Formats: sequence, C-alpha cells, structure tokens
Amino acid sequence: MSELPPHALLRPRIVFPFLLVACIWGSTWFVITGQIGEVSAHWAVAYRFALATPAMFALAMVMRHKLAMPRRAQGLALAMGLFQFCGNFTFVYLSELHLTSGIVALMIGMMLVPNAILGRLLLGQEITARFVVGSGIALAGIALLLVNEAQSAPLGGNVALGAGLALVAMLAASIANVIQAGPAGRDVPLVTLLAWAMLYGTLLDAALAYMLAGPPVFPARASFWLGTAWLALAGSVVTFPLYYGLVRQLGAGRAAYNGVLVVVIAMVISTLFEGYRWTALAAAGAVLAMTGLVIALRARQVK
Repeated sequence: MSELPPHALLRPRIVFPFLLVACIWGSTWFVITGQIGEVSAHWAVAYRFALATPAMFALAMVMRHKLAMPRRAQGLALAMGLFQFCGNFTFVYLSELHLTSGIVALMIGMMLVPNAILGRLLLGQEITARFVVGSGIALAGIALLLVNEAQSAPLGGNVALGAGLALVAMLAASIANVIQAGPAGRDVPLVTLLAWAMLYGTLLDAALAYMLAGPPVFPARASFWLGTAWLALAGSVVTFPLYYGLVRQLGAGRAAYNGVLVVVIAMVISTLFEGYRWTALAAAGAVLAMTGLVIALRARQVK
C-alpha cells in the first residue's frame, strides 16, 4: 500500500465513510442501553448478531465474493467470532449496566494501547516513546472520569465492576483486531471473513445466553427490535466493512482517529439522553483523555 499524504482524510472517498462510521458507532453506545432492560445482556448480543449474520452473508453474495474459505481462514473466523462478536460485545453490554455509554466508549477507545503491545509481540510493530506518553496521559484522564463516575454513579451501578468489564471488552476486541491482520485474514475477502466470524460469534452468543440466562425471551416493545436492527445492520453490517476499508487505505494508525470522533459523539449523546453531569473533574478527565489519544494516535504513524 502506498503512503497517503496527510490531507488524504479530506478526500471524499475517505471522509464520507470516515464520518459515517464515526456517527453510527457513536450512536450505538447509547442504543445499547435500551437493549439490556427487558432481556439479559447475553440474549441482546445474540439477537443483534443473529440478525447481522445473514445480512453480512447477503452482502458478500451481492458483492460476488466466494463464501467458501480455506481451513486456516475458518479458524481465524472462529477466533474473531469468539473475541470480537462474543467476548467484546458481551462485556460491553454488561459494562453498560454500570457505566454511562460515553464512559464505556471512552474506555474502549483506549484499545490502541493493547493493540500496540500485541502488535509488537505478534507482528513486530514498533512502539514509540510518544505513543507511551500519549497513552499515559489518556489513562490519567480516564482515571479522573472514573473517579467522577464513582462519585455520582448516575446508573446506581458498580463503577469498579463496570470498568473491569469494559477493560475485558477492550482486550477481547484488541485480540481480534491484531489476529485478523495476519496472512490468513488477507487471503480472503473481508466481507466473507466477517460473515463467517459473525456466524460463529452468534452461535457462541446463543449458547452462552442459554447457559447463563435460560431460554430466550422476546420483548414485545417495537423499540427494542428497532434498536436491535440499528445495531445489527447499521452498527455492524455497514460499519465493519467500511472501517476495515479505511484501515487498508489509511493504515491502522490514521484510521484509528475515527475512534476519537466516536468518543466525542458518544459523550455528547450520553450528556443529552443519559443525564451525564459534567463536573470540573469530569471535564479535566475528558480533556486529558482526548489529548492523550490524539498524541498516541499520531505516534502510531512514526516508523
């Protein structure tokens, strides 16, 4: 892949999918809060990907991609299903029982830290001093936000537990991000790989939900299923291919700027609809977190 100039983000073929993904993912954090009221978080995740999976296979067929994959790609899809579409989303949904959606989004936005560590261990990618400094600043900001959350606890939940669940969700997603960058992932069409990964993830989600929450419950509220459709179709089928397309065009570091915009949108929505209260401590934490994220993300571009 040839290196794109710094102004490449302003090109229509880059900026439109960049903004679309950020706006959709920024909204999904709040929509999730409406999915975990009438059913368990486990069944909410299973319903989301039970709807997303056939849509992703349909997209692969519309794009005329072969659905068959070699064995090692199937193994990769199974691992992605376990870590991304089961582990990551299950722990995200559970964490939102205790934290506002904006805080969870901000913690997931720090995924670049384990990404860098795993990238160094598995792919030999360099970790720069600027990246370490930026990550430290961002982590300090998140610590302030969590202290503010513990003081106000707007959801009445266990802030420490919510933070721990979000941390596990972040690590699971990071593993999926790094392992898909290997040769097995590059040898097959992205949409086909995602379709199989979602299928495996859905089966794991349903099995886990049945074991931990019992038989499925189907809410009568239309808003629940509309939210599920948004998360499945817009928040999964539309965004994952677009985002990984940005990764291929911009590189992982510059594409990760998308995560900063996602956090901003999620925090704004949390303020408007979840009653998130901005104190001086929270504002200072948000400024530190966003500053550290930008510093760390820019450092990922340094060879």
